Amino acid sequence: MSVQASVEKRLIDRAVRIGNEAYVSPDYARAEAERLWPRVWQIACREEEVAAPGDYVTYDIAEDSVIVVRGQDGDIRAFHNLCRHRARRLAEGCGNRKGFTCPFHAWSWDLSGACLGMTRGDAWDGALGKEDVPLLSVRAATWGGWVFVTMDEDAPPLAEYLGEVASNLAPFEFEKMRYRWRQYLTFPCNWKVAIEAFNEGYHVAGTHPQLTKFSVKPTWSDAWGLHGVFGSAAREGSGGASSGAAGAADMREGLKHSLNQLWEEVNATTTQTMVDVANLLPSELPEGTPPAEVQMHLMKRTIEEDAKRGVLWPRIDPAHFAKVGNVLHIFPNTVIVHGPVFALCYRARPCGEDPNRCIFEVYTLEKFPEGAEPRPENLYRPEMTEANWRKVLCQDFSNMEAVQQGLRSRAFAGIYPSPVEEKAIVNFHRVLADYVGRGAPEPID
Repeated sequence: MSVQASVEKRLIDRAVRIGNEAYVSPDYARAEAERLWPRVWQIACREEEVAAPGDYVTYDIAEDSVIVVRGQDGDIRAFHNLCRHRARRLAEGCGNRKGFTCPFHAWSWDLSGACLGMTRGDAWDGALGKEDVPLLSVRAATWGGWVFVTMDEDAPPLAEYLGEVASNLAPFEFEKMRYRWRQYLTFPCNWKVAIEAFNEGYHVAGTHPQLTKFSVKPTWSDAWGLHGVFGSAAREGSGGASSGAAGAADMREGLKHSLNQLWEEVNATTTQTMVDVANLLPSELPEGTPPAEVQMHLMKRTIEEDAKRGVLWPRIDPAHFAKVGNVLHIFPNTVIVHGPVFALCYRARPCGEDPNRCIFEVYTLEKFPEGAEPRPENLYRPEMTEANWRKVLCQDFSNMEAVQQGLRSRAFAGIYPSPVEEKAIVNFHRVLADYVGRGAPEPID
């Protein structure tokens, strides 16, 4: 471990206070727009959204907008979403085009960013030509089926930026997963409050007491360079499949209960196949079967049933499952709850310059039989009801809004993350302060 890494490790292991400026200050939000968002690698979309030549997605962050597009040559490129003539945005949302034409004055570009036409361009009398006004490029790279972008030409390569994330999570084969459902809303809290609501497991007993029917499960938390991770302190199970049943007197019934509960209350972090197999555990295994054997039977039967329909599980050693935990935070604004054939993902972005609002997105990924992958729309679901968002997310939403209200109180001076279970949050603010230039965690011991 390097001296710098050792110093950083000690910082996230200590009890600290983190001030509230980062959550409520308009000036801090402007500093993020200037010093954070243009410099980091961030997820813009999934590769499946730009699968064919001409497919494009626009990604808006703070006051910037980026177009991600698949070229005729099959390469994925990204460009600043603006016309070189009068700065009008060229595209909104997503779709498929042969090129981009500005709706204002009809200047046009091909999918590689080369200018095709300047309406009555001879007016410039040679002082400005098509070769002078290509679309302004943005760096793009892929990992795990996601398309990342950065506006910083001097940023390190994506693989270096991801560091341990890339190597530790590679066995999960995210690139082979596809959207199962996706939706978003504009939420009344800072984007960091939204991300932090899912970046630790310390809150489960208080926020989701129904998920602790059999036991209250402590968690561990750590940093992977810029990023954060946490998991069950028991460091056992496979992708969270058994965590909800830990402590059950009868593991057969415990797994059946916990997996059906996740399917109903989260609609994620498991699959229909796994739920169906769990429902058969009481009939397939005798009462008194040791918990470890029940868990192994669940995994074995689920893998077999998935294989019958063309879904192949990756080979991941149980020790590796324990090492990588259950939840990953990719700095700055994505959280992934990962499993062997599924993932539940969160992304939060600032809503303009208002520090009290954010765009909050949730989606699930899953492995599907080839040719049976769904293509769900990204649904705008502003009503925070269980019909739209299920019980567990609505419980999290209640915290997010109330926390933002509390952070604005004149009586509140800062937060005190757990030195054991919220190290990922401490690391988040340490890294954030490196970019923004202020707001670093302050030791309190």
